[in-house]
Amino acid sequence: MVLKPFVQEIAAGIVLIMLLAAFSTGQFSDLHDAQEIVAGIILLVTLIVFTLGKSPIFRVDRAGMAIVGASLMTGFGIMTIGEAVEAIDAETIVVLFSLMVVVGNLKLAGFFMYLGRLVFTHIHSCRTLLLAVIFLAGILSSVVINDIVCLLFTPVVIMICLKVKVNPVPYLLGVAMASNIGSACTFIGNPQNVLIGSLSGIPALDYFAIAAPLSLIGLILLYLFIRYTYRQDMEKTFTIETNETSSLVIHKYLITKTLLVLAFVIIFYLLGLNLTLTASFGAAFLLINTRIKPERIYENIDFNLLIIFIGLFVIIAGVEKSGLLSLIYNFLPPQYMEEIPLFGIMAIVLSNIVSNVPAVLLLRYYIPADEQVLWQALALLSTIAGNLTVFGSIANLIVLEIAKKQGIKITSKQYLKIGFPLTVLLSAISIVWFEWMR
Repeated sequence: MVLKPFVQEIAAGIVLIMLLAAFSTGQFSDLHDAQEIVAGIILLVTLIVFTLGKSPIFRVDRAGMAIVGASLMTGFGIMTIGEAVEAIDAETIVVLFSLMVVVGNLKLAGFFMYLGRLVFTHIHSCRTLLLAVIFLAGILSSVVINDIVCLLFTPVVIMICLKVKVNPVPYLLGVAMASNIGSACTFIGNPQNVLIGSLSGIPALDYFAIAAPLSLIGLILLYLFIRYTYRQDMEKTFTIETNETSSLVIHKYLITKTLLVLAFVIIFYLLGLNLTLTASFGAAFLLINTRIKPERIYENIDFNLLIIFIGLFVIIAGVEKSGLLSLIYNFLPPQYMEEIPLFGIMAIVLSNIVSNVPAVLLLRYYIPADEQVLWQALALLSTIAGNLTVFGSIANLIVLEIAKKQGIKITSKQYLKIGFPLTVLLSAISIVWFEWMR
């Protein structure tokens, strides 16, 4: 039993060494064609791992596959080290890191627990609780990365549901889906929109003005769908005692300081300043303190996500340089992809098959330089696509995993019953909206 994985690892190593040796000594008669094949294999394996969440053979997760794929792109000579470094969008990485520093401070200060105590103690019915959960998750996800909102807000919702003895499933579905919908209306709400904001150069207010009405419609539809599906659970009333949550440790000074920094970052960004500059300055200011050890903040940085982005930048750039993209264009000609309905459907389908970040990196090559509407459609549709299935976004999986640890089971059927019709309806409305805006 011990030898089998050892043999698999040795065999994989030998194959890679042989291929690398063949490339370096010019054994292939047509090096360009060989690079296309190798780039295609690397891309295919990467997409498989991103679809499944891990390798079906080796214990390689998404971050590990991003590292492996990027290394192979340079190892096989498809890209030089210099080209790989240039392919990385440093601004996206800096913005993500900086926002994680901000959220790390909010977490350490107990902000999410404090917000839950402040709001939920004034709620006395399941319907109002559901409404508050959906809109709080949606609004928070529009200014803070939605994955982190789910990570920190889900335990609060579970705690409240257990205290008042209500079925937690509809509220947890509300957190997951609302975080996706809410994050779709800004360029700082989720990782793929941070990337799109950096690549497109679209002013933040221009995108917000177009996407915010759709996000609002989505949150309302989500409330109506969940309320109808769980209508029997919505009839209960209750009272949350204030003294039940009075033992929470809240650092109000740190909350105030961090929220002010976040507000200034957003305001200056909306006024036209570079988001990378404002976000990094805000993060740097928060790191200058006398109360918190910096390693406690670094513990809340999702380095896996940053590694995934860096690796994917290199992998997709390698695919482009190899010439493989021209072959892909033969199957999906750019002139057809400029039509919003087809482009939108591809964004939704790809986002659910390979996850939204790889989908964005692939579809960006179909967007002409002057087509802002397609960038906006990609940002919104690739995000709300996360509600189609339980595996459509990392936010969904975070909520389900936290619930599972608390003994709360949410099945794919329960999720699909709301997520599928909601996504189809909201996507249709969005496509019509973008066609009209065009």
